[in-house]
Amino acid sequence: MHVTIKHRPRRLQIRSDFSKVHLQHSLIRPWRIPILRTPKLRREMGPISGTGLMISPLRVIRVFRGSLPFNPDKLRSELTSRYGADPDSIQVVRSPYRICPIGAHIDHQLGPVTAMAIDRAVYLTFAPSGSGDVKLASDLFEGEIQFSLDDVPPKDDTSWGNYACGAVEALTASGHDLNQGIVGYTTGQINEGGLSSSAAVGVAYLMAFEAVNNVSVTPDENIELDRLIENEYLGLRNGILDQSAIILSRHRHLTVLDCKTVSHELVPQPESMPPYTILVAYSGVKDALVSTGYNTRVDECREAAESLLQAIGRADDAPLLGNITPEEYQEHKGNLNGDPAKRAEHFFTESARVEQGVDAWKAGDLLRFGDLISESGRSSIENYESGSEPLIDLYNILIETDGVLGARFSGGGFRGCSIALVEPDKAESAAEQVALEYTKKQPEQAAQSDGVLICHPADGASIIED
Repeated sequence: MHVTIKHRPRRLQIRSDFSKVHLQHSLIRPWRIPILRTPKLRREMGPISGTGLMISPLRVIRVFRGSLPFNPDKLRSELTSRYGADPDSIQVVRSPYRICPIGAHIDHQLGPVTAMAIDRAVYLTFAPSGSGDVKLASDLFEGEIQFSLDDVPPKDDTSWGNYACGAVEALTASGHDLNQGIVGYTTGQINEGGLSSSAAVGVAYLMAFEAVNNVSVTPDENIELDRLIENEYLGLRNGILDQSAIILSRHRHLTVLDCKTVSHELVPQPESMPPYTILVAYSGVKDALVSTGYNTRVDECREAAESLLQAIGRADDAPLLGNITPEEYQEHKGNLNGDPAKRAEHFFTESARVEQGVDAWKAGDLLRFGDLISESGRSSIENYESGSEPLIDLYNILIETDGVLGARFSGGGFRGCSIALVEPDKAESAAEQVALEYTKKQPEQAAQSDGVLICHPADGASIIED
C-alpha cells in the first residue's frame, strides 16, 4: 500500500557559539563522481564551467544519485596486476557506511542508539600474500602501505595504513594467531566524513585478515575487535555504534543498540510504513585548526556522571551517564552546572527520543520518526554543542526543505555531513534545493563539498559471493 506523506513545514532556526569549535584534518581525498544535470539545475545554475556547475561566481554543490558501479572483475584485475595475486584466491569485502537516525553522542555513555547501513561502502579486494607481509594500495590515498605481521608499526597520524595495522594488533591481542598477511586494494564511494568510513575500513581489514587466516569470529566479537582498533590502537574515545551498525544492519530493518548491555535488536520495517529515501548532504568542512571538541565533550559527560553519582550515593560506580536512571537524573540534576549540565540533558533526552523513535518505527509512523530525528539534531546543537557554522546552516536548510521528514548531523558533528530522511518522489528536487541554498549560504565550503547524495538502506558488511 502506498501512503502519501504531507510535508510538515519546519521553522527551527538554530544558532550556536562557534568559538569553541575546532575541526579535525581529514586525509581522505574527494571521490570524483559525474554531476547530475537536470533541467531545473541548468535553468537555475547556468552553464557548466570546468567540473562544477556554476552560478557565477559560485561553484554549486553537486547532486548525484544511486550507487557507483561496482565491478568486482575490475578490482580483481587491479590486485592481480599490482601484486600478481592468484585470481582464484581473491575475495572482496563490502563494508558499508552507516547513518544514525536517533541516538547522537550517547553510545560512549552506554546509551541506546538506532542505526542503519546505506548503499555506499568501502570495498577491500584482497588475497593471501603467501607470507607474513602486508601490502596495500588504494585509489583513495597516495602511496603504498607495507609492514609485517611480526613487526606492526605504531600509529602514525600521517599514514592511511593505521586501520590495517590496528586490525592486526586487535586480532593478536585477542589471542588469534595470524600467520598469513594480505595484499589488498581499497576503494570507496564517499569519503568527506560523517558516515563512519573509518569504522567501515577497520571492519573490512578485520574480515580480510580473518578470512586468510581461517579465524572464525562472531559479529559481536568483530564489533569488539573494531572497538579495540579505534579505542586502543588509535586512541579515539568513541563507543560501539559505528562498527555495530556496519556489521549488524539488515535491509528494511532498524538496528537498535543497547550499549550498556551490548545487545541489539533488528526491528523490521512494518508493511504499513511509507517508503523513504536517505539524503546525505556534505558540508565541505574537512580541515582542522587544531582538533575537534569530541573528547572534551566525553570528559564533560564523565564529569556530569561523577557529580550525579556522588549525589546519589554511588560514587564508586563507573562515571558514565548510562549508569544513572532517568528518575535519579531528574531528582539530582540540580547538582549540575554549565557544560556538564548540558551534556547530561542531551544524554537523557536523547535516550528518551530513541525509545520514542523505536515505538514510532514499530507503528509505521514515519512522520513522528522524522520529527524525532530533527529534535535530535536540535539537541546536538543546543545541549551537546556540536556543529560548526556551515553544518548548522546545512541542518537549517534541510529541515526547511520540502519533502524532508527529519534531519540531523552525522558522525561527530563538527565536520562532514548531515543526513535526512525524505519522501522518495521528492528526493531529487530536495537534493537540488539543498545544493542550491547551501551554495548561496556557504559558497566557499560548498566548493569543497563532496555533494548531496541520494542513498538507500542496505545490508551490513559481508564478503561478496560470486
